[in-house]
Amino acid sequence: MIADTTSELLTIPPLENGDKLTRAEFERRYDAMPNLKKAELIEGVVYVASPLRIKSHGEPHACIMAWLGVYTAATPGVGFADNTTVLLDADNEPQPDALLRIEQGGQSKVNEDDYLEGAPELIVEIAASTASYDLHEKLKVYRRNQVQEYLVWRVYDREFDWFRLNEGEYIQLEPNPDDIVCSQVFPGLWLAKSALLSKDLAKVLAVLQQGLSTPEHQTFVDKLSS
Repeated sequence: MIADTTSELLTIPPLENGDKLTRAEFERRYDAMPNLKKAELIEGVVYVASPLRIKSHGEPHACIMAWLGVYTAATPGVGFADNTTVLLDADNEPQPDALLRIEQGGQSKVNEDDYLEGAPELIVEIAASTASYDLHEKLKVYRRNQVQEYLVWRVYDREFDWFRLNEGEYIQLEPNPDDIVCSQVFPGLWLAKSALLSKDLAKVLAVLQQGLSTPEHQTFVDKLSS
């Protein structure tokens, strides 16, 4: 049995950047590569991630996870995840850097195979620059599949884009006079934009605590628990 399994794996082609595959074939090849950490199917095309650098990806990613983690801890009924495969449609199976979702009654659900099906309400991607496919192919896919808020940290550009779905199109949310961007889907999810870009996590979390102290956040928590 072991020999048969090994022989079968050797006959499955590896995933390569640029492969054009169905979602079923993408999943078959991905399952046969247990050491592969991240691969995505976007509009039927395979994208395999390169090794990640600490300053341009690892540290920004950690900041985002800390921010979302604190919000989730204070908001029962909301869940977050890191690098989780999302089954969107027949041609798209992304693995976003971070996501936030409403667990009961939201747009997504966990299927019997422990994968997320449907669009989470909020997705965050860490991108190098405006040239990244996160701001082109992925943006179109997330918009079409009704991801309500899409956040992109363009590390090399020192910019952070926060898109909100409005009548089928993404509009960019701008910071208020205090340089804070406030989620329209998750009340209390406040982001101190300049502090995040400078990786001042202490200030990012202090501003988030202000958002968590608002009546709007408490009303949202009450609604989720009702």
